[in-house]
Amino acid sequence: METEKVVDMIPKNPKNLKKIFVFSFIIFIVILLIFNSFVIVDAGNRGVVTQLGAVQDRVLNEGLHFKIPFIQEIIPMEVRVQKEQTEQTAASKDLQVVTTTVAVNFHLNPDIVNKLYQQVGMSYKERIVAPAIGESLKAVTAQYTAEELISKRQEVSTKVKETLAKKLATYYMQLDEINITEFKFSDEYNQAIEQKQIAEQQALKAKLDLQRVEIEAKQKIEQAKAEAESLKLQKQEVTKELIELRKIEAQMEAIKKWDGKLPNVTGGSVPFIDVNGLQK
Repeated sequence: METEKVVDMIPKNPKNLKKIFVFSFIIFIVILLIFNSFVIVDAGNRGVVTQLGAVQDRVLNEGLHFKIPFIQEIIPMEVRVQKEQTEQTAASKDLQVVTTTVAVNFHLNPDIVNKLYQQVGMSYKERIVAPAIGESLKAVTAQYTAEELISKRQEVSTKVKETLAKKLATYYMQLDEINITEFKFSDEYNQAIEQKQIAEQQALKAKLDLQRVEIEAKQKIEQAKAEAESLKLQKQEVTKELIELRKIEAQMEAIKKWDGKLPNVTGGSVPFIDVNGLQK
């Protein structure tokens, strides 16, 4: 039988092995450099460039960009509209405790996000936005009474927006809109408001009742005046001929009711019929 020959795959020359190792390492480094030489900034973001930890003036727009491998780093920062909703407690002009729920829409200034990152970092909501909302609400709330905060809600919202916009602009952010969704007052104040409304309703009812009584009284006075005027006119129109006519009408009415018999007992008033007068 022939002995099987085992093929040795390992190069017998150590120099060739070293060359293969070096070549593979170089290929790996090249691939690594290629992959680390490009970065993609997603839509709605900007890229902050840092070089060995130092923030650069250049800001990358959306898309594919070249960077120096292992030296430069790209930090993405969202420039879309962001929302921050919070509850803030403040005191009104009449020293009522007011808890305000407000929703704020804002966005980062795309051209200078590098400055925001350099001065504040990524936690700008906690460090800047939330405190600025609280300060703005307290400053504006103190200018109005609790009742005015409700009746002048739009005016209050406008002032808060103006104040907050200035504070955010200091840190390279732009305010889009704010919405005050709710005002909450203490239980004592709510009870006082309820009692005030009840009192106003009762006062209104009393006023309406008084007006109704006054109107009815005036109507009665006018009615009495009209009746008196009517009687006055009737008296002015009474003449001798009218009196005679009324007598004749009364006698005619008596004739219609008479049954032709004279009463057996006389002592009361018996209707007198003037026949001659009738003939005339």
